[in-house]
Amino acid sequence: MIPVDAFDLKLLTALQDDGRLTNQELADIAGLSASQCSRRRTRLEEEKVIAGYHADLSSEALGFGVVAFIQVTLATHSPDNAKRFRTLVGRIDEIQEAYSLTGDADYVLKAVLRDLKGLSNLVNDVLMPHQSVAHVRSSIVLDRLKESSRLPLKGLTPG
Repeated sequence: MIPVDAFDLKLLTALQDDGRLTNQELADIAGLSASQCSRRRTRLEEEKVIAGYHADLSSEALGFGVVAFIQVTLATHSPDNAKRFRTLVGRIDEIQEAYSLTGDADYVLKAVLRDLKGLSNLVNDVLMPHQSVAHVRSSIVLDRLKESSRLPLKGLTPG
């Protein structure tokens, strides 16, 4: 863990709200000079505390109407099979997130697709036929209650 102080936490909180803030705008928020904010931001970027900047695109506005969570159980639990599955997942743009799990399923995938036909193609034509996969179970999101990539910085203590 990288040590951050109260000023760093102010900068990080502000940048989570708006990654396009200028150093002067950050300075006004944090109570520092623009040059101090610039040096701190650069340090936080170099230390990978700030992993990057991106535009937050609206999936609905771009026609991606289906969000699905897909549970996958592997055919065998060998390192080679897991590697084959991870390689497959890395090639599929519709899969936004993938997690290795404990419990009944080996993996859960979050996929964003244009429609149910896209989900059907992903499950039936890509995942199920793959040699590494034994079982696939999907759930379609009916309503998004909360979506955030924000970290709960309020709980961090400067140190």
